[in-house]
Amino acid sequence: MPIQIIQVPYDSGHKNLRMGNGPAHIVNRGLKKRSASEIHIDEVTVEDHFPLEVGTAFQLARVLAARVREAVDQSHFPLVLAGNCMSSLGALTGLGEPVGVVWLDAHGDLNTPESTLSGFLDGMALATITGRCWSNLVSTFSGFEPVPDRQVILLGARDFDPAEQMLLDGSAITLIKTPSLRQAGVDATLGPALERICKLTPRIYLHIDLDVLDVSAARVNHFSSAGGLTVAELLQVVRFVGSRSSLAAAAITAYDPAFDEGDRALHAALEVIALLGELLGHPRTT
Repeated sequence: MPIQIIQVPYDSGHKNLRMGNGPAHIVNRGLKKRSASEIHIDEVTVEDHFPLEVGTAFQLARVLAARVREAVDQSHFPLVLAGNCMSSLGALTGLGEPVGVVWLDAHGDLNTPESTLSGFLDGMALATITGRCWSNLVSTFSGFEPVPDRQVILLGARDFDPAEQMLLDGSAITLIKTPSLRQAGVDATLGPALERICKLTPRIYLHIDLDVLDVSAARVNHFSSAGGLTVAELLQVVRFVGSRSSLAAAAITAYDPAFDEGDRALHAALEVIALLGELLGHPRTT
């Protein structure tokens, strides 16, 4: 199956700034040389002369939903490269049918406008797609249904606001922490939860915020922190999910090239994309 790369080069409503620079950097530094029969490249933009973090983010999600829907209709695999995690709303709307979510991130992204301490919209992405906030705006997305908690795995998260931690503790979301993954192995920690989800829906949206990586493996953005995955562990998780489920779409988000010393985060992203290609039937070339 060909991969449809869909770039969303925005961070907090601003185009080509901070993490919004990540999608083009990944494409220009590693993907344009790939065969056109394997990878198609597209970009999402909106005409907005006065960007608003909330308003522009939801505008982008609407356009992205249409692009994802087109990719699926053409039997292409949607791979979203985005500055922010709120792109997940557009990806899931475009998929249409119910899916499970495997969410890799240093953060919970489970804040709501009432719980957040920073006001950063992107910290509400998982809360939004599970129906916890922005209900009026989300209701305007035709075909989107909130993902039930029992169909969500949050892996590698380690940085939570206090109220956000309470929301997670009171939820049915499966949290897999890095030490447990490392001690018991991917099969024992991720396997049972993924199997439960696949009994409800075999199709999985794989969301990879690159700051799930430990800062010693790659400094991905200014949110990078210790306690995360190695690149090898990230690839192991991607391979496990891809081989034990039916991948419906994937996303790589939150990469700011300005923080990437030695292109380590870039190389990790390209390794993930190459592995996805392998899982989808393409020879591994990077």
